[in-house]
Amino acid sequence: MRLNQSRGFTLIELVIIIVVLGILAAIAIPKYQDISSDAKEAACRSALGGIRSGITIYYANQAVQTGNATWPGLDSLQTIGVVMQQDIPGNPYCTEANYPDSIVAGVTKGTVVGTNCGWVYNAASGEIWPNTNSSGENNW
Repeated sequence: MRLNQSRGFTLIELVIIIVVLGILAAIAIPKYQDISSDAKEAACRSALGGIRSGITIYYANQAVQTGNATWPGLDSLQTIGVVMQQDIPGNPYCTEANYPDSIVAGVTKGTVVGTNCGWVYNAASGEIWPNTNSSGENNW
């Protein structure tokens, strides 16, 4: 009868487990980062699509109601109930340091204006784009 049976892992077994976990982490972390950036892109494109739809509907309504199709002004776009029925959605590429999430006036599509985050709107053409350039999203 053996009284001194030790039950546990040897040092080699523990090192092998740590190495295997390290390899799995090295594979999983880049995949997670890709998923995270894809989610930001999808959220940004979705918000941008909603804003653009609201602007286009306003433009069409102006053509029907007044006979003169005009793009909404920056003030109209920011006022709840004129172009959008709710607040303008936030830009998911914004960081806490760049808040408030706002809409600023701009002229050239793809150009980041100022240091705030949010959206850039050209009232002359009805174009709107993200006011950030983390991954080229200001050209959408």
